[in-house]
Amino acid sequence: MSAEPREQRATTRVVARWGKIVLAILVLGLAGFLLHRALAGQDPIQLLERLRAAEPQRVLAACAFALGSYACLSLFDYLALIYAGKPLSYPRAALASFSSLSIGHNLGFAALSSGAVRYRFYSRWGLSALEVGKVILFCGVTVGIGLAVLAALALLLQPDLALRMTGLSAGQLRIIALGIIVALAAYLAACAFLGRSFTVRGHSIRLPRLRLALAQFIVGPVNFALVAGCLWQSLAIDLEVAYLDVAAAYILANIATLISHVPGGLGVIETVVGYLLGAGKVAAGLILFRIFYFFGPLLIGASLFALSEMFIARRAGPAPAQTSPATGTD
Repeated sequence: MSAEPREQRATTRVVARWGKIVLAILVLGLAGFLLHRALAGQDPIQLLERLRAAEPQRVLAACAFALGSYACLSLFDYLALIYAGKPLSYPRAALASFSSLSIGHNLGFAALSSGAVRYRFYSRWGLSALEVGKVILFCGVTVGIGLAVLAALALLLQPDLALRMTGLSAGQLRIIALGIIVALAAYLAACAFLGRSFTVRGHSIRLPRLRLALAQFIVGPVNFALVAGCLWQSLAIDLEVAYLDVAAAYILANIATLISHVPGGLGVIETVVGYLLGAGKVAAGLILFRIFYFFGPLLIGASLFALSEMFIARRAGPAPAQTSPATGTD
């Protein structure tokens, strides 16, 4: 074997190594930029005073709700890997999920931003681009289910906030809620009774088994309920407000964020929640919510992603998979 191919391979390895380091620095730099932009206009001294004055149990509860949400989100990926036919161990699914979503939540266009990070992780663990696409699709559907379930409940149980924001009548809101419920029931029925695969515009789509679909209906709504809990406890440092009011406001704000694709819902969540609950009363709580659910996870997730780029090597074959008797695969 000539020396030239060996030198080329050595050069390629050096370039790849430095490329990963540069990518890691860029990711951390982006995280810092987003954090700086989001806190622009805020008085750090006043923010620190608010934090010091906040009741410790409120702060701990908000942190616990945020941690619970990200733990729930890790189950999205764990279940999605089963659906894709490439089950991995929970720690790997959790690492990929937290790193991708903590970045995707702040960048906006989460399906693209978090999807790119997911691909970086899962491709190193033996998944093809198609299989990663299945993971992203399953997670996206689970998010939609969670949002739809809580939106229907909010419209039926707490319609006042939606009435103020949309201008629709109570009857119209009930019709929308019932339409959401019918669509969700149709999805479950399709998973239970229809064929496993169908074609849409030339693309074959495989429905998950009923057990996986039911799991989506558990983890999806629980995740949004936990995020609403984080917001509720954050707002509680200055304002006593019912959990259902906060949950309804957050669901409406999240729908507006998904429509606008604003990075991290920056300004959208504040505007909607402030409009519905009183802007002057919730400003400090909204800042705390962003620290607990967006900024803190962003810095941790970006750091984990950067470290993974430097230390997790790409493998030629698939990583050891966690087998399960009910994989949801064909």
